[in-house]
Amino acid sequence: MTKGAATRRILLAGSLLLPASFVFGQAVTSLSARETSEAVQAKRIVLVDIRGVDEWADTGLPRGAVPFDADGPAFEVRLAGLRLDNPGKRIVLIDRTGAQAIAVAQKLAGRGWRDLAAVRGGMLGPGGWLAEKLPVVGYASFLLPSGEKVPAGG
Repeated sequence: MTKGAATRRILLAGSLLLPASFVFGQAVTSLSARETSEAVQAKRIVLVDIRGVDEWADTGLPRGAVPFDADGPAFEVRLAGLRLDNPGKRIVLIDRTGAQAIAVAQKLAGRGWRDLAAVRGGMLGPGGWLAEKLPVVGYASFLLPSGEKVPAGG
């Protein structure tokens, strides 16, 4: 075996031991539902509900959350606008159980986004928003800050 081949094998073997956060980008911070609720009320964060319209209608939205369907059109552009409107505030994502919020935050971190977090347990998971009996607002009654009703598709 040549010296170069041995070095490549050592590097390859070592790369298998790297933490996932090193390989896939920044590790995503997670907050408990209660921590998130308190931070929303204190206006320290911006909470974004990334579920779809059907789920919003089914469970309502966390009080203080902005509904942006992660699968909707121009999600990242809309999120960037929210970031510009709220400088210095962390953006926290909530979904059904927490898994999609973490995946979306990791994907965005890989594109250079910083100061993102996800809610552990999401809306319906163990320790999530509803399990903690935190306040929700009905989707049908949800209005944007401009006074307009949330459009279909988030």
